Amino acid sequence: MKLLIQNGRVICPETGHDAVADVLIEDGRIAGVGPGLPAGGAGVIDAAGLIVAPGFIDIHVHLREPGFEYAETIESGARAAAAGGFTTICCMPNTNPVNDSTTVTSFIVETARRKAPISVFPIGAITKGSQGEELASIASMVAAGAVAISDDGRPVMNARVIRRAMETARALDIPLIEHCEDLNLSAGGDMHESVDSIRLGLRGIPSASEDVMVARDIILAELTGARYHVAHISTKNAVAMVAFAKQRGLHVTSEATPHHIALDTGAMKPYDSNYKMKPPLRCTHDVNACIDGIVSGAIDCLATDHAPHAGDDKMQEFEKCPFGITGLETALGISLEVLVHTGKISLPRLIALYTSQPARIMGWKNAEARGALKPGYVGDVTIFHPEYPWVYDVKKSESKSSNTPFNGRTFHGGPIMTIVNGLVVWRAPGF
Repeated sequence: MKLLIQNGRVICPETGHDAVADVLIEDGRIAGVGPGLPAGGAGVIDAAGLIVAPGFIDIHVHLREPGFEYAETIESGARAAAAGGFTTICCMPNTNPVNDSTTVTSFIVETARRKAPISVFPIGAITKGSQGEELASIASMVAAGAVAISDDGRPVMNARVIRRAMETARALDIPLIEHCEDLNLSAGGDMHESVDSIRLGLRGIPSASEDVMVARDIILAELTGARYHVAHISTKNAVAMVAFAKQRGLHVTSEATPHHIALDTGAMKPYDSNYKMKPPLRCTHDVNACIDGIVSGAIDCLATDHAPHAGDDKMQEFEKCPFGITGLETALGISLEVLVHTGKISLPRLIALYTSQPARIMGWKNAEARGALKPGYVGDVTIFHPEYPWVYDVKKSESKSSNTPFNGRTFHGGPIMTIVNGLVVWRAPGF
């Protein structure tokens, strides 16, 4: 089976290609990139005026299945990802039961194989039940298909346990992804500790709760030699520490979310639960530090932390509702608005943040080589328009949940078509 994408501006940061060209996919793999490729019986897509990029990758998504299917399923979350231009996602282990065993890992792999229109890779728990006390069966989960380990949402407070986890991750050559939060410092908090939290009468979560955990983990990453990844980084000091670790040659990487670079505490609508997330929205200087970290390379990639919650859970008093917002379908629009249209970074650099960079963090190679338009790589392609105006309507979302602060927002630029293994799995209405 062959597919030929013609006349688009092909941008592949991994190879440095940036020119109008064709992309040929054959038997689910990239077969060629260049001008005037012969169709030879292939299905043809005319991408004139559009950007043709490697398939977008999101290494931080919550799919809720098993256990919380009322908020999201593997199928619905994967469809939302496809509508956001993502061809590959990695799902966090905070399900019910927690993904801390081969049973749950295998369930996710098999369910995704049968029902997801895109590639879904599970991330296994660091500790049993994500309780932070005893290591899970990490090697067994990796053998069953887990690509990394994390107790996301429940940071490992015990330094000895996280050290052992890092040693195990290094032995298995997988990244350890940490939600950096000192639970003692953040206990009872609902939003960032600031003048705004005082004004609203809400309990604060200080930046220090993130900073001290990043500092601890970088020290342990140097001790163990592990591939250590900071999830949803959000503070000025944390970005500076990651930059310092990189200067020292440590295997330390980090991600930022689109919402943490687009919103700050001043943008919050008072007591609107759609603005409640962890880490919380921070002050302007933290937001600017994260943007500067993207520009400098201290922050390696963007990831959505897509965290769906059912309406009756989220629409409670601010103090009672759970943390988290959806993000898959708005990610590209936000990223273009904040980073590219403002001149902070180039379009190829943005594409790298969603393709070659996350692929490099995960260490995908050989049969799973993705994140680039190179012959032999997985035939995943994201086609998007960098400027066309559109309005995000949560009622038309592919996700089962609607907890987002971006409903009704107009974006300029977004996904047009998502291609997985040479098959079109989503296209924007009207295209």
